[in-house]
Amino acid sequence: MLKLRSILFSIGYNITSAGAGLVAVIIWPILPYSWRWRIVTCWNRFVMFWIRVCCGVRFEIIGSKHADKFPCVVMAKHQSTWETMFLQYYFGPVSTILKKELFRIPFFGWGLASLRPIAIDRSNPIQALKEIKRIGLRRLQQGNNLLIFPEGTRTPVGQIGNYARSGADIAISAGVPIIAVAHNAGECWPHKQFIKYPGTIRVVISEPFATEGKDRKQLTEEVKNWIEGEIAKMTPARKDGKRMSVNADLDMK
Repeated sequence: MLKLRSILFSIGYNITSAGAGLVAVIIWPILPYSWRWRIVTCWNRFVMFWIRVCCGVRFEIIGSKHADKFPCVVMAKHQSTWETMFLQYYFGPVSTILKKELFRIPFFGWGLASLRPIAIDRSNPIQALKEIKRIGLRRLQQGNNLLIFPEGTRTPVGQIGNYARSGADIAISAGVPIIAVAHNAGECWPHKQFIKYPGTIRVVISEPFATEGKDRKQLTEEVKNWIEGEIAKMTPARKDGKRMSVNADLDMK
């Protein structure tokens, strides 16, 4: 049954992704950004609805997004595809730091490109860091929030990646607060796994981290400790109460 429900989700996900990408291309030269991001992220909201209907994946939010503190730098745990969908609209308008290879994905990449992301070239790390800061500061000045996954890539459930300091550096330079986001989405929507597991994803949003008088190393460590501490306290997201990887599940059958 899990496989059948995941197939249904995948069909709807891919078909609507193509439609959203086409819409993004059509409206890009016609509508201002303030309209574009609202229209394009309707698809993100649909994905949240569709995974609930097909796979029984729900979510609950603890804390406030602190809209009175916008613009800000949002630093979030990166476990799954789920949070990339959710955070894009929840903290919108938001510019996400992502790898430029994503733009090559038909339809999906087109939609991303229309949302003023910050694409990085991972083959040149030093230049990438300079571009992230330069464009990131400009996006904040334009009124966009900045979404950064400080670990850089998705980390398996239960693991902690290396937290980069670029998000803290930008926040300090811009004089804006950091809002940290902890979640356990990887338990229900595991990375690079087809099966989606029913359950309730928990999203915990921090109080704003002040940046005045702090250096980027200190601030990054504070954010890391808060995120990982909140995740450690979370109850299992999956309905069956399991937290092990999908591969481990299969090995036990």
